[in-house]
Amino acid sequence: MQLKLSRLAVAVVLASVSLSAVAQQQTATKESNIERKSIMPTLEVIRVVGEAAPVLLEQTGTVVVIDRQQIEQIQPLSTEDVLRRIAGINVASEEETSIVSNFGMRGLSASESKSLVLEDGVPVAPGLFIGNDRYYNPRIQRVEQVEILKGSSSLRYGPSTIGGVVNYQTKTPDDGVKLSGRAGSFDLREVNVEAGGKSVSGDAFAGVVATHATSDGFMDKGYEMTDVMAKAGVVFSDSHKLGIKASRHENDANISYRGLLLADYQNGAKYNPAPDDYYLTDRTAIDLNHEWTLSSQATLKTLLYWSELTRDYWRYDVNTAASNAAGRWVYADTLTGNNRSFDRVGIETRLTLDHNLFGSAASSEFGLRFMQEEANDTRIRAVRGSDRTGVNDRHIVDSADSVAAYAQSRIELTKRFAVTPGLRVESYEQKRLVLSDNNATAKTSNTEFLPGVGATYDLNQSAQLYGGVYRAFSPASNGVALDGLTDQQLDGERSTNFELGIRGKQGAVSYEVAAFAMDFSNQVVTGNSDPNLSQSNAGKTEHRGMEFMFGYALGAGFSLDTNATWVPTSEFKTGSNQGNRLPYAPKIIANVALSYQLEQLTAALSAHHRGEQYGDASNREDIPANAAGGIWGGLIPSYTVLDLTAQYKLADNISVSGSVKNLTDKRYIAGLRQGIYVGPERAFELGVRYSF
Repeated sequence: MQLKLSRLAVAVVLASVSLSAVAQQQTATKESNIERKSIMPTLEVIRVVGEAAPVLLEQTGTVVVIDRQQIEQIQPLSTEDVLRRIAGINVASEEETSIVSNFGMRGLSASESKSLVLEDGVPVAPGLFIGNDRYYNPRIQRVEQVEILKGSSSLRYGPSTIGGVVNYQTKTPDDGVKLSGRAGSFDLREVNVEAGGKSVSGDAFAGVVATHATSDGFMDKGYEMTDVMAKAGVVFSDSHKLGIKASRHENDANISYRGLLLADYQNGAKYNPAPDDYYLTDRTAIDLNHEWTLSSQATLKTLLYWSELTRDYWRYDVNTAASNAAGRWVYADTLTGNNRSFDRVGIETRLTLDHNLFGSAASSEFGLRFMQEEANDTRIRAVRGSDRTGVNDRHIVDSADSVAAYAQSRIELTKRFAVTPGLRVESYEQKRLVLSDNNATAKTSNTEFLPGVGATYDLNQSAQLYGGVYRAFSPASNGVALDGLTDQQLDGERSTNFELGIRGKQGAVSYEVAAFAMDFSNQVVTGNSDPNLSQSNAGKTEHRGMEFMFGYALGAGFSLDTNATWVPTSEFKTGSNQGNRLPYAPKIIANVALSYQLEQLTAALSAHHRGEQYGDASNREDIPANAAGGIWGGLIPSYTVLDLTAQYKLADNISVSGSVKNLTDKRYIAGLRQGIYVGPERAFELGVRYSF
């Protein structure tokens, strides 16, 4: 596959050179007293947890932060390469770059995310209320820091915070230019550019981060991806700051719903089971941030965001009888394009106040969000050789208008004890217009009240207790809530969540232990366009588990970092699957990393273990051998994968890196859908970074 940059990427590279020249001219000027992070204001989403007690008091739930240095040590190809190393998170990858999002938190199914994904505080799922939350996944190359928030602190955000919140904080380029690239197995080729510059006074800056990558992909699931993000910010005065971020993403991937049939998997086959299916995405987004310092005790932050995403999924039909006879998918010449586009515009504002409440120091936050979403769903019937053109036999427009209000106060009752009550209200209206059915319409609305309270207690300077209880929900999408163009009168999926934990650091040891429980009082059942089936506000589930994290600086440059997740209960309590375990919810997940750092060398050997899990809610254990009806169920065996990574700093401005992923070449099942998704085999990568 030839490396070819889009016109947009070429323009970005030219802009990078210009920014570099600006930065070099300003090297001799005096430095500004204003930090870069304050120049580019963003609506604060998750505050980084520090070691000081006042900062810890603000966190009433489990928080994990993975910074840029840790990300570079992992040398990830995707955001989910980072997430799978976090306690409580289970990833069910469909291919090595995680083009679509597949992860679950704390026993929730990895095939149906109930967790909110943000980028710089902005929702990135194409449709929070209209679906689908899988169609876009931010690229790791633009990410500075990954923040994971679980427990009662996630009440500040919504919807879909049952499992928790993941926020990808993007890079803000420093002065000058950073170039990096890597190459590796499956003909991987990737080049990255980061460039930035600031004004002489230091009160304005601009920067760009651009990536272009191509690969033939494991099992020939190739892709070509271009991702460009530009940022700029200005400080108008001591009271007003303005920032803007614009991004463009394009990715053409040779992937499909279909995996290997059982016999081919057992025989070690490595071919692409759907060689002519393509998943084509592009996304354009703009975020505008404003920060207004009203006084030393009051700040108003406002975030305006817009995004447009298209996802064209072209799949060839199969001949089921011929597929069963051949033991692999046999394709017809008929082609279907399930093509969707999503538009979103929203505005969110948050007022923070430091004040006294009933004689105690308090910090309060009040938030308000308005958002509109629309999805345009078409189905194109075509044939091989038609250049993906044909008859549109399904045209549906889904939309949703939503408003959310939020209030929370952190009250320091003593120097060691703080309590944080809060309330969030989410109200939304969903509409469906079927243009291919004489413009038939339907609509429904719902309002959710989500109270919660959290608390922290400092046992001493090295240990803290924390915990909380809160209500969370995930809305039923338009296709379920308005199934059959009938208002199914479905509430959102509601859960009452509990958490209790202890965390601390003493000398070379750091630790955290958290116990959690989640009770679904209402799990919506999908009805597959049959109103009689989807009129269900039933389906209770229970989730019980613990997370363990332990780190130890061994000395002589060595350190040990471990975590484990134990979820003994993740169970349907009512309905036809009563007593069964939720799919994609293993009882055990564990990570161990042994790291070494001495002078210019950093290296790590890491192990990831995922316990066995079911592929569907029926808990069938055998994986079907044929293609009839697709392959959704079966017991997926446990596996352990080892990765070896290393970096060496040749000089202050240049470093090299290398990795061996899946060191033992373990063959394993990553997931089931219409066939078996195979985990990536052993892969080698080499990279270099240079700055000037």
